[in-house]
Amino acid sequence: MNDEEKSLDSYRALRLMAEIATEEPISQRELSHRLGIALGLVNSYLKNLVAKGFVRVKNFPRNRYAYLLTPQGIAEKSRLAYQHLGYFSSLYTIARQDYLALFRSLHGQGIRSVAFCGVDEVAEIAYLSLREIGLELAAVMDDDAAGKIFFDKQVATLAMGLLSGNHRIVITSIKKGAALRQELLRLGAEPALILMSGGGAHDDLKEPVNPKHAKDQGARQ
Repeated sequence: MNDEEKSLDSYRALRLMAEIATEEPISQRELSHRLGIALGLVNSYLKNLVAKGFVRVKNFPRNRYAYLLTPQGIAEKSRLAYQHLGYFSSLYTIARQDYLALFRSLHGQGIRSVAFCGVDEVAEIAYLSLREIGLELAAVMDDDAAGKIFFDKQVATLAMGLLSGNHRIVITSIKKGAALRQELLRLGAEPALILMSGGGAHDDLKEPVNPKHAKDQGARQ
């Protein structure tokens, strides 16, 4: 396993532990939905965390379960959070710069509104940049978050979002960026209308999971 794979692995473990830290009964399917990863992968991570003594399972009636962090698990969650702090700081700086540059370019072309595709922490950064430039958010789409509220917009499925108008569509997820672009194309979106920060309309957006790489990119800018 290379450094990027290890970083992604530990980041997923951190997100999973953050989800179960509330100690509420939750299914592995719901965890899969919240984290945006496959159900089998959730099961694998949970088994690994239980084997390491970081998580224990509490049974409830009707085959419901709660996954509880042990004292060792709480310590491990804190360690991973500290480890990834540098990554998130770099992610915010880089994403903010990239989205500001993209929205300035669109504003200069006379475009006054865009649609977002993808809802995660990066989408919130993109929204701050959007408002700073003075563009309007016409629609938000994400199959996994459909029905939820993103700021003052209800999130639609990709299929419904495409029906809302012929907007420029800005990919606003790092974790799912390439997959979202492919699904938009499958649904008939025009390639030239699909935009990715730092990558124009046609480059695939890869998941930056290595904190060192993110810091190096920030330093070059």
